[in-house]
Amino acid sequence: MINLAQKEIVHTFGKFIVTAMGVGMLLGIVLIMMGVYRGMMIDAQVLLNDLDVDFWIVQENTLGPFAESSRVHEDLKDTIRIIEGIDKSEGITFQNLQLPSKEGAIRVFAVGFDPFGDINPINPERIIQGRGINKSHYEMVVGDKTGFKLHDIIHLGRDDYTVVGITHGTVSSGGDPLVYISLKDAQELQFLYSNERIRNDRARGINILNSHIVNAVIATKKSGYNTDKIAQNIRKFKHNSVYTKDEEKTILTQNLIKMASKQIGMFTVILVIVSTIIIALIIYTMTLEKMKEIAIMKLIGIPNSMIIKMIVQETIIMGVLAFISGNIFAHLIYAKFPKRVVLEIPDAGLLFIVVIFASILASLVGVKKVIAADPSEAIGG
Repeated sequence: MINLAQKEIVHTFGKFIVTAMGVGMLLGIVLIMMGVYRGMMIDAQVLLNDLDVDFWIVQENTLGPFAESSRVHEDLKDTIRIIEGIDKSEGITFQNLQLPSKEGAIRVFAVGFDPFGDINPINPERIIQGRGINKSHYEMVVGDKTGFKLHDIIHLGRDDYTVVGITHGTVSSGGDPLVYISLKDAQELQFLYSNERIRNDRARGINILNSHIVNAVIATKKSGYNTDKIAQNIRKFKHNSVYTKDEEKTILTQNLIKMASKQIGMFTVILVIVSTIIIALIIYTMTLEKMKEIAIMKLIGIPNSMIIKMIVQETIIMGVLAFISGNIFAHLIYAKFPKRVVLEIPDAGLLFIVVIFASILASLVGVKKVIAADPSEAIGG
């Protein structure tokens, strides 16, 4: 009976292939959406993995710098360091910046750290050109996606920064390229007001000049000490919120990406439904076009089950061709997306199962028409 389906496909080859390719593009977008989600999960962990610290100490009753505004005094790192079980601790800042370039402002996520401290967020393996930061001021390490080159001068705030290193694969949880600057520079950019603002504040009786603030203090523990017990001691004695590495990972991958993953899921479901409807309409149209032939089949005694098989086989073949087209389409364009897109075989396998199920579902409209076909139509012409 498969020969009937094959002959029918050959008879309408052009329409069949074009329809399969059109549906395939929709399925390709579905694969891209799934790849974007995978990429977001990986991006969210880049900075955490590069830092590889055990504790994130942040402002009390906040979720930390990635989820909520958090400010703690820089010298907290010194008091954290003397807690039993703590090995190293440093202050660190995070902020979004717009770097000026010839192509327009480039949005980046800046990490401020002490280049002479014990914890360096720059993974040496990610540096593809130049070096890390080894001065207190006016040096910057940028991600290769920013488009800046070594020794480029970037004007930021009231100062000029020289690009001394370029990294690869460094992005924030939001997909923005990471740049690294010294802690002093980051504090000036984030916490120090302009001279006009300072004069205005003084006129209002406000005298706040302390820029020795950081968004978080990060720390590592000595081997043999219990992570939860140390975190409990910090909460109890320092009155700060403390998150372990796993808890911070949960905040980044679940809390922050939760809404985005829901949106991607909704788009994916909608696209699969649209693909199913298109396949159903095409199969229905093709069934209508050959109603006379179907009536003749019934008239000569071919049972409904055999004709239904033909319809279902045609639909499944269209679904498989659309899936193959979608894979090719997705692999051709995924690298052109500005954010990381990760195409994984398990996701493709899951989509294949969904496509087969959707194809069988789509074939029902054609099957219903076949069952309702009257053999007398073959005589009536």
